[in-house]
Amino acid sequence: MQFETPLVPARLIRRYKRFLADCRLENGREVTAHCANPGSMMGLANPGEKIWLEPNSDSKKKLKYGWRLVDHENGDFTGVDTSVPNKALRAALEAKEISELANYETVRPEVRYGENSRIDFLLSGPGLPDAYVEVKSVTLSRQTGLAEFPDSVTARGTKHLEELAAITAKGYRAIMLYLVQRTDCDRFTLAADIDPAYAAAFGAARQKGVERLIYGTRISPKGIWVTSADIQMVGIGNEPHG
Repeated sequence: MQFETPLVPARLIRRYKRFLADCRLENGREVTAHCANPGSMMGLANPGEKIWLEPNSDSKKKLKYGWRLVDHENGDFTGVDTSVPNKALRAALEAKEISELANYETVRPEVRYGENSRIDFLLSGPGLPDAYVEVKSVTLSRQTGLAEFPDSVTARGTKHLEELAAITAKGYRAIMLYLVQRTDCDRFTLAADIDPAYAAAFGAARQKGVERLIYGTRISPKGIWVTSADIQMVGIGNEPHG
């Protein structure tokens, strides 16, 4: 997924009210950018961080910049916009680049299911059980090379796991797909110390047949693309294979 508008570099001054970030452009001008991330952004919102913003000229938008990337200034990047994974993954699904789901012909986003929820993608194909795919953006890393989810308590995420588990009882496939929006991680785990309820719900969902997939990303100021890089899941005890 290529960014619609070329990104511009900046330095973070502060993030506040979750969805706002004051930033300083290279020419010294200060602007306020929209931060499309409801999580804590632990380790990613330190004042002085080099970041990349996407400008926009949409008259309907009050803020003329959106915060897209953190630049770790060592060749690695983290994508902080939680809407990006769905856009990148849709492109990958339609291009048959997710091998475990490549046999499905139809990709439908944002389909209602469960109790007042929407599944990120509903896949269908002749002779195949429908596949319900929920996507989570992974940006937290507290240990070198290890990505974690979630970065804050997520009751909504726990609800999604419970609803996916209910889907399997109806004979459908249910998949939790974690997309690691970091280029510096090759392992993944659940942050059970941050949200033990989510970790417990994950274990229960897996026992009921919910599948899990973990994919990485290739990130640059030009765009974010899903990769088939092998990211290993670790530290989840007796988590079933697959």
